[in-house]
Amino acid sequence: MEKIIFYHPLREFVSQVFVRMGCPVADAALASRALLQADLRGIDSHGVARLSGYVRLWKANRINANPKVRVVHESPSTVVVDGDRGLGLTVAPQAMDLAIKKAQTAGTGWAAIRNSNHFGIAAYHAMKALEHDMIGIAMTNASPLVAPTFAVERMLGTNPICVAIPAGEQPPFVADFATSAAANGKLEILQRKNEEAPTGWIQNKKGEPSANPHELKTGGALLPLGGDRERGGHKGFCLGAWVDIFSAVLSGANYGPWVPPFVDFLAPPANPVGEGIGHFLGAMRIDAFRPSQEFKQQMDRWITRFRQTQTIDGVHAITIPGDPEREFEKERLARGIPLLPKVADDLQQLSSEMNIKLW
Repeated sequence: MEKIIFYHPLREFVSQVFVRMGCPVADAALASRALLQADLRGIDSHGVARLSGYVRLWKANRINANPKVRVVHESPSTVVVDGDRGLGLTVAPQAMDLAIKKAQTAGTGWAAIRNSNHFGIAAYHAMKALEHDMIGIAMTNASPLVAPTFAVERMLGTNPICVAIPAGEQPPFVADFATSAAANGKLEILQRKNEEAPTGWIQNKKGEPSANPHELKTGGALLPLGGDRERGGHKGFCLGAWVDIFSAVLSGANYGPWVPPFVDFLAPPANPVGEGIGHFLGAMRIDAFRPSQEFKQQMDRWITRFRQTQTIDGVHAITIPGDPEREFEKERLARGIPLLPKVADDLQQLSSEMNIKLW
């Protein structure tokens, strides 16, 4: 049975866990906001369910809780940031602030980040641009779980992309999605619920379709967005490769099969080609292209017209990217965040281990 906990006490608990790890108070507060944004927006696979994973990586000395994030290269519109093995939850927002600052003077700003760790949901970072009347872009590579089309070897991460675009009267357009058929966290949810995976998500170690959500543990792989070749999986492979190159080859992070795993029980590759994992973030000032108010009026028209699209059955409405997540956030702020029993148990274990009150 699910356990319900309200956002603010949960955020306080998460923040205290990060403080116990050695994070400065301000960093811990930032990390807790970034992490729990996933739970608020209904992306349970990337929120507090990952907290114990961060703690285990910290214990394995693979996360620096008090990093010295620094700029290692820059131009008028670009910056390369070294995250000093810090939490991606704090490294990425700092880098996004730099990209926004660059955009304020140059029109657009871009940040390539290396030597970082898992940064939560991409939307948190991309949406930071909205409050500045800018379009935000965020992407990251991740540990290899995805086999390219026709392959059995895991070469790419789930490598998400997000773009956040402001509107006027309408809510912003926020598209945040993995470039694999499903995120690994979705398999973890199925495992906790003892349910099978949909066709087209995963394959076994021989490259055969599978519905077993535990398949990755026995040498299987996630499929690219689209699934197999006939359903456009090669396009998902291209998207995932694009994210990998922008996030890591451009920044100096590890890429492809060299990206270190999120789990603590698997050691990073012995022959790294870069430092940590990589992110790529961007901010585009709207008025660098056309008057901001004019653009947002047209975005309102775009969104309104798409909402009016004739549907197949006349019942289901068209969903604009960002709609479901916004509804989840509204409901969960009011009614609390539901936690699966396994996640609640993990949090209770952290509570006991670190002597931090949870319930």
